[in-house]
Amino acid sequence: MHLGGAVDPAAMWGIAHDQGIRLPTKDYWEFVDLITVRKQAKKSFEDFLALYHWTELIQSSPLAVEQSVYQVVGGAYREANITVLELRYNPMKRNRGGERDLDHIIMASIRGLDRALLEYPVKAGLIFCLDRTFDQTLNAIILEKAIAYRHRGVIGIDIAGGHNPDFRYRDYAALFKKARKSGLGITVHAGEDEDWQSVDEVLRYLEPDRIGHGIHAAQDPGLCKRLSERGVLLEICPSSNLDSKVVKDATELGDYIKTFKRHKVRFSFNTDGPEMLETTLRDELKLAVRNGWVTKDELAECGAWARTASFIGRNGAS
Repeated sequence: MHLGGAVDPAAMWGIAHDQGIRLPTKDYWEFVDLITVRKQAKKSFEDFLALYHWTELIQSSPLAVEQSVYQVVGGAYREANITVLELRYNPMKRNRGGERDLDHIIMASIRGLDRALLEYPVKAGLIFCLDRTFDQTLNAIILEKAIAYRHRGVIGIDIAGGHNPDFRYRDYAALFKKARKSGLGITVHAGEDEDWQSVDEVLRYLEPDRIGHGIHAAQDPGLCKRLSERGVLLEICPSSNLDSKVVKDATELGDYIKTFKRHKVRFSFNTDGPEMLETTLRDELKLAVRNGWVTKDELAECGAWARTASFIGRNGAS
């Protein structure tokens, strides 16, 4: 899940006020509407990403990041009995454009992680997100930080973010090769708001362990075959895909999943941003079975694939 979409609104409200952040409303319930999909008819993927503006701003301090990570890991265990959790975020989107020291932000997230692991019987790790709207220089700094903190709870890297016409996955081949050699897990957002060619490019040049979403890979049988042969797992987030309108409806998403099953492509079901989307992992799994996308036995197999594909425990990670 993404840190920006995973903190309970009440906790976010408290964090914002503790820091003296001026919010656009003094009404709590209007604030909840501001950072969740509850009453907002999303018109596009970019509209969906805009929800992260306020959550990332509120989390932009060491105190806020520590509290956010702590809240998410503990809350996931209390509310959904989640005992293995990978939390991803972009530390450079939490330092107010360079106003805050990046290492202080990162260390704060690690403190929040450590606090949660002390209190709850869980295993958790951090994934650093590079961003498609950043230039290579900024993304290279994030990667170097991930490598530097790989023995402190950082378990992998990702690329996420909004559309950028100048961005190309292939340009990051050297950086991702370096990440792989350092022992970091690699997952990349592709095939969500993009077509199947984005997944193909990631597979060819970045050699990921997993693909974030990847649903439009179902549009090309040859690509599905290669995903299956390489054992790459797709991180499918049903509510996220439906609410952000990257799929037409549940039927289209079901057809994609049916294609993955036919080609023996591994996939798991995930929450993406549970608080923002007002969902839980249990809700996502029930949704998958209720819509007939998978049987209960197939759901159990998806869980086994997810555990096998987890970066936690790899190379001594927490």
